[in-house]
Amino acid sequence: MGIVLRNVSYKHSPYDKQYFFNNINLEIDDNTICGIIGKSGSGKTTLLEIIAGINKPTNGEVLINYIDINKEYYRKNIGVVFQFPEEQFFEINVKREIEFAAKNYCIKRSKLKEVLKVVGLEESILTRKLDSLSNGEKRLVAIASILIYNPKIILFDEPTIGLDYKNKKKVINLIKTLKNRYDKTIIVVSHDIDLLYSLCNDLIVLNDGKVILYGDSDSVFNEIDTIKKYDIQVPRILKFTNYLKDTKDIKLLPCKTINDLIKEVYRNV
Repeated sequence: MGIVLRNVSYKHSPYDKQYFFNNINLEIDDNTICGIIGKSGSGKTTLLEIIAGINKPTNGEVLINYIDINKEYYRKNIGVVFQFPEEQFFEINVKREIEFAAKNYCIKRSKLKEVLKVVGLEESILTRKLDSLSNGEKRLVAIASILIYNPKIILFDEPTIGLDYKNKKKVINLIKTLKNRYDKTIIVVSHDIDLLYSLCNDLIVLNDGKVILYGDSDSVFNEIDTIKKYDIQVPRILKFTNYLKDTKDIKLLPCKTINDLIKEVYRNV
């Protein structure tokens, strides 16, 4: 279930003289993880909200399987996990929160335990109040409340912000599982360049409402002069491999994780 943005233009206000996004065309492939990067104010969250149907384009259309996303019956194919999970909570405790979406979309609530298992939460959490949860637990409950109605596309806005290392790793592994095991199409907005490089198949680079680069993550970060021009950092793994190539004439295969990098270094020494 691919996503197509066709001639999308957008104004924050009808009184704005200029479009913030002007005639954007993008195609995001099915069953991929696509990252959106750019400096603050570049339009990352705005683009995510347009894809989600939260904001409607001023002109143009967003299509999923060639159907306009703004048709109400099609909305359940998209789930959004906000930067601050508490902003999307409607209920008091965990059980009622997860069941809220199930009730809204007429989904069998018997799936509740299955969803908890997917996100790695114990059943005992169901009786807890949402305001008693840790940041990591809130993030997982927010994801569970999306998964209960089984959308094909899931959008994450800064999914690891405010999390410690342990919970950050849980969320990253969960996103990978959703793509690899459950065939989800995922879009991630994040300031964490190392996260996006290790996680994403494709990347969209934004600057002031314009798409500067779009392609697979390796191709995007090969455009080092361009990304530096727009205040985007080069991933640390890529910096290290480039350093070895330039100073030691050691050419490593592309590595997305530290573990892969260590194996590749040992293979070459």
